[in-house]
Amino acid sequence: MIAQSSVQQVLDRAEIIEIVGQFVRLKKRGSNYIANCPFHNEKTPSFSVSASKGIYKCFGCGKGGNVVTFIQDHEKLTYPEAIRWLADFYKIELEETERSPEQKQQQLVEESLRVLNEYAAGFFEHSLRTEEGMAIGMSYFKQRGFSPQTLEKFRLGYSPEAGDAFFREAVAKGYNPELMEKSGLVKLRNGSHYDAYRGRVIFPIQGMTGRVLGFGARILKSNDKAPKYVNSPENELYSKSRVLYGMFQSRQAIGKLDECFLVEGYTDVISMHQGGVENVVASSGTSLTEDQLRLIGQLTKNLTILYDGDNAGIKAALRGLDMALSQSFNVQLVLLPEGDDPDSFVQRMGAERFHEYVKAGKQDVISFRLEIGMREAGADPVRKSKLVNEVAESISRINKAEDFALQEHYIKQAARRLDVEEAGFINLVNKYIRDRLDQEQRSRRNREEREETPELPSVETSGPEPLQQVVVNPHERQEWELVRVLIEYGHMPYEGFPGVADYIMDRIDPALIETSLALKIFEDYYAYRKAFQAPPGLDYFTNHEESAVQHKVTSLVHTGLEISPNWKVSYGIETVHGDMNYMNDVNSVCSYFELKKLKYIQVEILSRLKGEQDPDRLMTLLRMQVEMKQKEAEILRHMGTVIWKQ
Repeated sequence: MIAQSSVQQVLDRAEIIEIVGQFVRLKKRGSNYIANCPFHNEKTPSFSVSASKGIYKCFGCGKGGNVVTFIQDHEKLTYPEAIRWLADFYKIELEETERSPEQKQQQLVEESLRVLNEYAAGFFEHSLRTEEGMAIGMSYFKQRGFSPQTLEKFRLGYSPEAGDAFFREAVAKGYNPELMEKSGLVKLRNGSHYDAYRGRVIFPIQGMTGRVLGFGARILKSNDKAPKYVNSPENELYSKSRVLYGMFQSRQAIGKLDECFLVEGYTDVISMHQGGVENVVASSGTSLTEDQLRLIGQLTKNLTILYDGDNAGIKAALRGLDMALSQSFNVQLVLLPEGDDPDSFVQRMGAERFHEYVKAGKQDVISFRLEIGMREAGADPVRKSKLVNEVAESISRINKAEDFALQEHYIKQAARRLDVEEAGFINLVNKYIRDRLDQEQRSRRNREEREETPELPSVETSGPEPLQQVVVNPHERQEWELVRVLIEYGHMPYEGFPGVADYIMDRIDPALIETSLALKIFEDYYAYRKAFQAPPGLDYFTNHEESAVQHKVTSLVHTGLEISPNWKVSYGIETVHGDMNYMNDVNSVCSYFELKKLKYIQVEILSRLKGEQDPDRLMTLLRMQVEMKQKEAEILRHMGTVIWKQ
């Protein structure tokens, strides 16, 4: 287990802007930073990061937390794994208590594939530098022109030709054979294990953080029966549709240059990096998927596809582009000179001439479809009709609300090039939009019906069960507002009291807090204060051991909204900013709970009035009722001078 002192050292060192910025392109807005959310698809940024509070919050999907939960959610790690990831990033040596054999086994199970893949990558790197590796694997890489620095950058390796060299080494190190089978590193035949990548050069496939998720392996000897490339099988760690080769090495250049080049193969990415073009990734021959587009979209919306002009390359380039258009990507395509692929072109021409060629040769995706399609269709009316429908469907994918002018431009261009009436082509585009919306609505209705349809009882009952009503707490919003005010302003001064926390304790009865989690946080605050003679900071709650507390507090204190200080200049309106506004919040929430308590007392008085027979007691209750009404009126008058939050 990781020592608590080490955990705290990591939390103290980790900067949320620095860490989140490794995965998404952050833009400064006011005191916060915004970006497209890395946890769901969106076209306009709703993901906000606060450097001062050390938290993030997406107002689209609701995800929120601190730097540790971000790594947990993004990389699908446990809490200890996320702490180790951050410690590795900041080069912090963790102090760990002695673990029992059971704890060691549990950690091995949790990290399983990650640990095995990391070991395998190291084994293949080392094997490349053995006598066999130098003669076979290194010769291939030198032939491709890869430098030692490039080999190290992409962790390239070699798997020995001996049938079970890796398997024997891994077993000797204590790795589980079944786990090796699941990872695709070894295979089982006739009761014996053998290495799946023997005699091949190895391309580790890394995630956004550099963790090895899987492998690609290329055969070097002529063998008609064996595939040229083999890849890791789908498993809990590796999903081909969710990764892009080179993303780890390219992510910073993509964000900086605001453009991503897409190529087909591993060597294309590596050669372009070595040639000085570093904002490039490979789809490894698959059509672009939604998850891959999300990875790119976190860094840029400008996607340029490089292809070598053969029919297979053209078709591969076109697959998945409609999805990119629907997500508001600016998609461009570049046809390389005949006989060149990205690898050979960059090695032959260099980075500067490559950029010049790309700039001059870029074509938008609709123009490209028209050019290729018209060339293939020729005078064939059937092919032309098919092309008209394909182009109309592609244009229908463009978001009309956000990119109306762009869609209109493409419609005019396509109608002219295809020699069809513009009005009729518009109707065809709109038909595809309607069809897609209808399909989405049907899918949504079917999903809702499945969710709402109750399960039939499996056995007969003696009679109908009474309906259970969900009890809704009408005061929940104000209870969370109280918690927010306490956490954010508890340490601030308040006239007549040592601080806001003392004022709240004096005026509010905790028994009035009905939401269990809100009451827990409220009580935790004062328990910490009593134990340490100081109020807890925000990080106490955002790093809380209970994830429910972390997420709720993050949501409470991260509104993402700011009032512009220019309102006075523009509109003559005085505004109060930041901590100067806290008195209004404190008074408002305390007034609400005082009113709530008065209402409860009045209900109790009315209940007692109904059954009271004694005249003296009756008069006392009536006087109390009048006093409660007067106090209520006084609070309501006072509330007219503060912000009352409903």
